[in-house]
Amino acid sequence: MLKDDHNEGEAFCYIDSPRSRVVEDVWQDPDENGSGLTEGSETEEDVGFLSDEDIEINGQQIFEDSLRLSSFDLHLHHSLSKEEIDSQSNKKFSWETPAVGLTNCKWTGTGENIMEDLDINSCHGLKAKLSEHWMDVYKTSGGKDISSSYRDILYCNKRPFYLKGLEDASIMDAYIMHSLNHVFRTRDTVKKNDAKLTKLKENTDSDKFRDQGFTRPKVLILLPLASIVYRVVKRLIHLTPSAFKVNVEHMDRFSTKFGGEERKGDIENGEESENAKPNKSSKASDFQILFGGNNDDDFMIGIKFTRKTIKLFSDFHTSDIIIASPLCLVNAHEALTLLAFSVFSTNFTEMKIEEASSNKEKDVDFLSSIEVLIIDHADVISMQNWSHVHTVMEHLNRLPSKQPGTDVMRIRPCKWVRSFSEMVKLMLHCTFLYGVLSYDLTLPIYERFNVDSIVEADDARFDYFVKKVFPRIKDLDQGGTMLFTNSYFEFIRIRNFLKSQNASFCLLGEYTTQSDISRARLWFYEGSRKVMLYTERSHFYHRYKIRGVQNLIIYSLPERKEFYPEIVNMLDGSNNMTCTVLYSCLDKFRLERIVGTTPAKRMVAAEKGVFVFCH
Repeated sequence: MLKDDHNEGEAFCYIDSPRSRVVEDVWQDPDENGSGLTEGSETEEDVGFLSDEDIEINGQQIFEDSLRLSSFDLHLHHSLSKEEIDSQSNKKFSWETPAVGLTNCKWTGTGENIMEDLDINSCHGLKAKLSEHWMDVYKTSGGKDISSSYRDILYCNKRPFYLKGLEDASIMDAYIMHSLNHVFRTRDTVKKNDAKLTKLKENTDSDKFRDQGFTRPKVLILLPLASIVYRVVKRLIHLTPSAFKVNVEHMDRFSTKFGGEERKGDIENGEESENAKPNKSSKASDFQILFGGNNDDDFMIGIKFTRKTIKLFSDFHTSDIIIASPLCLVNAHEALTLLAFSVFSTNFTEMKIEEASSNKEKDVDFLSSIEVLIIDHADVISMQNWSHVHTVMEHLNRLPSKQPGTDVMRIRPCKWVRSFSEMVKLMLHCTFLYGVLSYDLTLPIYERFNVDSIVEADDARFDYFVKKVFPRIKDLDQGGTMLFTNSYFEFIRIRNFLKSQNASFCLLGEYTTQSDISRARLWFYEGSRKVMLYTERSHFYHRYKIRGVQNLIIYSLPERKEFYPEIVNMLDGSNNMTCTVLYSCLDKFRLERIVGTTPAKRMVAAEKGVFVFCH
């Protein structure tokens, strides 16, 4: 499906709706040139998007399908049965096959095994101009072809650009090319049907021309940071055939807003440009690259394709592709909800509230007909607030708040499965031979606690800590104990417990103020506070080097495996230092990223519950 070098990294999620709904609106507002043509409709400026074959209409062929049976056509015209809809909630991964080109990885999927007859060297399904341009772009590098199959994919092996080495750019190219292909083929379908209807005028079978959605946007790409948007949009422009990008509107505005003045050089394919000045910060290199550019996390931009122009910052209702952060979409929706009830709150983006207040035409109806959803750099989004993704998912493809300008006779009926967890039908699983465990690190003691179900997991972990671990901390005369937690909820729960025990502790969490952080680090180093409570998200955003750590307790393993050695290396190297890791059988995936797949299997299944890795 997607070819890649074997490098573990972030999670990339690409999702298509189970039933694609072609979206082309016909808003009745005058266009920007005042011509009276509807802005969202297909005007003369869009003619260049007709398919590569000429349209021929005659009496004998007028009711025949005018497009080749590409993956787009097969996906578009498939009607979900009731059985398929019902099976979404209880589907199982029924097959697996080795991932081509990925050592120690395998694809698992639901339904029939789609990998058996897949030709990885075929670009079938891509428009001819797109595939030709793709091969021209990659001709010198012997690039990899991309399948345009409509499959729900969870790809967990993408190497992000901010880690050492080159990024797996082919994954970003894959979803960009798929998005472009979907946009262009949608336009082909609508234009051909327009031509048919003009020829027929009457006595038409309306079901054959249901090719539109409530609104025009059909692709939504969720990204975490503005600097990543900068990279994606520049690549999107590069992969668009030259005939369709004679003019790129508002490029200077885009570079200013998303590139940022602090950016010393563009990052292309995981490498900084030659003009980029080295950063002498003591922070880790991946931290410097990820947060070195524009790290704004509240953004949204619409992109519209016309005959020879790519329009950046187009109106959201008349865009083809929307790129946004989950935070921005949630703020926009919540601000409008508050306006409806005349309630205002400073917790929401003021700009969104003022925008909605000053222009009643602003709404979130542009999300009512999304057909392709792409979530890239999901690992970074999870460090922001993953609940925002769930909120966005719940509000996709809802009925619009007001009647759209679309011809209702051409709106395609759609059955949409909103649940994020129900949509992934193809997943990549990887085997970790060694994990990130290094014998140069202090050797931790891994302690397993018993848990009967995922519902009881949090309570079981906390009970084990209270009964087995905390008594050791309380009995220690010296300070220097760090408690590392994966989640903020665990952070709050342990904080409340330490308070109830009148323990000597300080806090370093993601919401701790800078002044309190500085004070806590000093107290901990001097020993006036014996325990420090530290979270993964705080480490993600700051990468502090905490001095004075003598006893490290990893209450819950980090999601990001590269944080494990960074946290363990905070131990100051004294003879009395110790490290304890708590885990259960439900932590297998996190554990195998640390110690390797084979040891992890043994650690969760063995009768004994205490493990130490020897030199």
